[in-house]
Amino acid sequence: MVEFSDIKGFTFDLDGVITDTAKFHEAAWHDLADDLGIEWSAEIGNHLKGISRMASLDMILATDPQGKQYSQEEKQQLADKKNAHYRTLIATVTPDDILPGIKSFLDDMLDKGYTASVASASKNAPSILEKLELTSYFVGIVDPATLTHGKPNPEIFVKAGELLNLQPSQIIGLEDASAGVEAIKGAGQTALGIGSAAKTANPELWFDKTENLTLNNIKKQLSV
Repeated sequence: MVEFSDIKGFTFDLDGVITDTAKFHEAAWHDLADDLGIEWSAEIGNHLKGISRMASLDMILATDPQGKQYSQEEKQQLADKKNAHYRTLIATVTPDDILPGIKSFLDDMLDKGYTASVASASKNAPSILEKLELTSYFVGIVDPATLTHGKPNPEIFVKAGELLNLQPSQIIGLEDASAGVEAIKGAGQTALGIGSAAKTANPELWFDKTENLTLNNIKKQLSV
C-alpha cells in the first residue's frame, strides 16, 4: 500500500460520493419502465448504479417479459426521454444536496495543496457540480463522450488521473459502487470505497459514510 505522503490528488465519482443524484436517476428510469409496461424492482435500481445511460436502458429492456426488441434509434429516443425527465429533476439541486462531510473534505484538500478531478459516467456532471457550487474545486471533469468503455473498465479513472498530471500511485480514487472500485484499481490508483456496495470490491481504504471522510482518517488507514 502507498504511503500517505505519496498522495498528491484525488479522482472523484459523483453520484453517491459528492451528492446523491442516484435517487433522481432511479425515479426517471422507474417512470420510463412504467411507460413501457416493465415492472420495476429494487434489484433493477441497485444494478443501475455507476453504469452508463445506454447500459442502464439495455438492462431494463432485458427484463421486459414480452421481450420486445428496439432499434438503436428507438433506444436512443428512450434514453433521451429518460434524460430529459432526469434533467427536470436535477434542476432542483442546490449546495444543500452535497453529501455530509464532502464540502469540508474538499476545503481541507485544497488548503493542503491537493488537486482533484471528476470521473463520472454522467453527461450531466458539469451542470450538477455548477448547481452544487463545487466546480472550482476540480481541475477537470472527464467527458463521457470520449470513453469507449464503462466501469468496471478503468478507462474513466485513467483519464481522470491524466487530468491531474499525476502518476497513478499518487492518486486516491473515491467510489460508492463496486464497479467503480474495480475501475480505480485497474487504473493503478488507490481505491477508497464509501458505503456497503463499495466494500464488496475490497478497496484499499473504506468508510461507511461520507462524513467520516477526512485527510486525517485516510492517513490513519494508510498507516495501519
